[in-house]
Amino acid sequence: MSIPFTKAMKKDYTILIPNMSPVHFNIAKEVFTNHGYKVVLLDNQGPNVIREGLRYVHNDICYPAQLVIGQLIDAVKNQGYDTNKLALVITQTGGGCRASNYLFLLRKALDKCHLSHIPVISLNLKGMEKNPGFKLTPFMLLQAYSAFVYGDLLMALSNQVRPYEITKGSADALVEKWTQYLSSCFKHNRGYIGWAMKKNLNKIADEFASIETREEEKIKVGIVGEIYMKYSPLGNNNLQRYLEEQGCEVMVPSMMGFLYYGADNAITDRSYYGGRFISSRVTQFILRQLFKVERMSREAMARSGKFTVPIPYTEMKALDEGLLDYGVKMGEGWLLTAEMLDLIHSGYNNIVCTQPFGCLPNHVCAKGMIRAVSERAGTANIVPIDYDPSATHVNQENRIKLMLSIAKENLQSKNSV
Repeated sequence: MSIPFTKAMKKDYTILIPNMSPVHFNIAKEVFTNHGYKVVLLDNQGPNVIREGLRYVHNDICYPAQLVIGQLIDAVKNQGYDTNKLALVITQTGGGCRASNYLFLLRKALDKCHLSHIPVISLNLKGMEKNPGFKLTPFMLLQAYSAFVYGDLLMALSNQVRPYEITKGSADALVEKWTQYLSSCFKHNRGYIGWAMKKNLNKIADEFASIETREEEKIKVGIVGEIYMKYSPLGNNNLQRYLEEQGCEVMVPSMMGFLYYGADNAITDRSYYGGRFISSRVTQFILRQLFKVERMSREAMARSGKFTVPIPYTEMKALDEGLLDYGVKMGEGWLLTAEMLDLIHSGYNNIVCTQPFGCLPNHVCAKGMIRAVSERAGTANIVPIDYDPSATHVNQENRIKLMLSIAKENLQSKNSV
């Protein structure tokens, strides 16, 4: 039996949030804080997380489910929280992906731990589950959207500056500074719309452009894959940090691209399956407004002429024309293939594709499309890396090193011409 999160719980209960992307989620969590919720963004890692996931989640379920549930259960059992004043939150997508079932898997895990009195809140936009003490208001959604726009910009700029910075830690210090500043803005209902947002985006880009950097050419590597594995250091064994230690510059596609893709699917449904006309029209209108913000962010990055600016979502979508049908939208669907082409288009020819155990759509739309992508973009150097509880770091790193050795040879050949 599920325990609802009541209005009375809002005042005293601490809500634990699993951490998928530290840059984005550290800003977004302030949205909940500023609306009266006591939230903690989890940062517990290590072998005990996956141990708890394997103990309470069937070993045939996808690897991200084991990690997310394992992180939450580990925090509940080992980080000293009062379980009588504790709630957990987890997302539900509402699509065919098993991510919609994480909620029920988590409740089952809590029951096995004799902790079924802990409420589990479903974070979804489709009204699948409701809790009287937790509501996503339009105002919260607007702030959360802004948080992810800022998160994408901070991630992209810091990734392009960090490998070249003369003063070590300058990029990360700016990320921390702006995370705190934006949190303060949200608290006072500022900085998440219109000119105030444009001003902040421009200032962020200008400050990153002012960081003193070295002029040198590094191997450029992109990371794609299932959304949790792509962004989460816990999921991909700190892949970005490892690549940067190997002397690479890393590009990770924007999280907003996945949001646009999700909204775009409603329009595809109307075209393919005769979905609701009004829903399709409303979605088209909303996307047009969101694309205006996307343009603001891109213009901010382009101001200095120092950064690689991502192409618009609509242009990225067009890159996939003729490879995967736009009706292929389970999980990351056609977006994953389009992201690989986008990275290659932007000069990040070397790509690590993070493959979680148990995610069939990811394997079909990523590993299954590598040959087609390579035929369309002859410079592609793509390596799929499998992530599951039994996969060793040594094997993963050896495969990445092989990809990097090819990348190094290609870079040397290009420079010798």
